[in-house]
Amino acid sequence: MLLQASRSLLLVIDVQSKLAPHIHQASQIINNNCWLLEVARELGVPIRATEQYPAGLGATVAPIMERLRSEEVLQKMHFSALKEESIKNHLADLDRQQIVLTGTEAHVCCFQTASELLEQGYEVYLVDEAIGSRYQRDKELALERLKQFGAQVVSREMVAFEWLEKAGTDTFRRISRGWIR
Repeated sequence: MLLQASRSLLLVIDVQSKLAPHIHQASQIINNNCWLLEVARELGVPIRATEQYPAGLGATVAPIMERLRSEEVLQKMHFSALKEESIKNHLADLDRQQIVLTGTEAHVCCFQTASELLEQGYEVYLVDEAIGSRYQRDKELALERLKQFGAQVVSREMVAFEWLEKAGTDTFRRISRGWIR
């Protein structure tokens, strides 16, 4: 199924200051998350970000935090965001069935959150270049296993083009300027 902006939520998992320096290709992952945040904001797609035990792992990295509103950042202690009853209820209240998931680490918090989202009946789309782990092999294994569970692995441009649906609009022109890498 194609992504639809009206049915989607962008969920950024735990891209935090003390963990990020250890993530494989961290700067690319952060940049791709920032780009997706800007696209989501432009198209009115709700955004939420989680922080895993920020006292230990630090706050969300500055480039991402600059693109978030304080009410969009949700604190958690469990690896799976859905183990936090407040987050589980919050996501249900938003009534978005398509979860575009990014963040770190792919094989821990992203994996467990995505698994539970799938169990709860959500469609889960993992953005390959906006998700990471300390070791590339852990990311690969997590994505492969999540595909077996029914998640879709997509690129950031797949997300944007599906959300946009057509060219020739002012919104398309604004967003497409950022596609030259």
